[in-house]
Amino acid sequence: MKKNAQKEYIVIGLGRFGSNVAKQLEANGCRVLAIDKNETRIGQIADYVTLAMCVDVKNEDALKELGGRNFDGAIISIGHSLDASVLAAIWAKEQGIKQIIAKAYDDMQGKILTKIGVDEIVYPEREMGVHLANNLAFNNLFDAIELTQEYSIADVGTLDSWAGKSLKELKIREKYGVNVIAIKRAGALIINPPADEPTKKSDVFVLLGLNNTLKKIANTFNSQKK
Repeated sequence: MKKNAQKEYIVIGLGRFGSNVAKQLEANGCRVLAIDKNETRIGQIADYVTLAMCVDVKNEDALKELGGRNFDGAIISIGHSLDASVLAAIWAKEQGIKQIIAKAYDDMQGKILTKIGVDEIVYPEREMGVHLANNLAFNNLFDAIELTQEYSIADVGTLDSWAGKSLKELKIREKYGVNVIAIKRAGALIINPPADEPTKKSDVFVLLGLNNTLKKIANTFNSQKK
């Protein structure tokens, strides 16, 4: 057991995704070992992490020297090289690293990495594509945070039919199947807003619900401004 609660991670592959993960982990108080076979990338990140090393994961002898059992988690982000990702995942698994997360570009790569014991697969390009598509579909009317492919948290302006009525009167959950988790009013965020207090025309509702439902509400808000 470690003497302190500071977590230690190894980030393998320092492209755009891997380097951002490594920097943010370190900024969040974790100790990070960042490795990549590209010396230029190592030089670019050295000042932002605990330790940066130039290592080729295809070199088994080099991997053995890393002492993987000391890490709380491994993040594997080696670009399009499937064989390198697989070797890194196998090494992390053999070292007994409890949490292994790997980036994949397609479902096949994700399935292969899952088969060899990777705990979580992330698809950065796909997730960014979904985020962009949702923003375009929602006409950029509000900031949406995707929780899953079906559900989001979104900011929506007050509909004309909502203004002046209380949440109790509006029955938004019953009518739309979405939850009001907060209201933004005059620069303040009201968490769990009072059910009996009348809403204002300038209020912004923070809603949790299905993407399709949120889109319909946003379109209604947009149409009332025309």
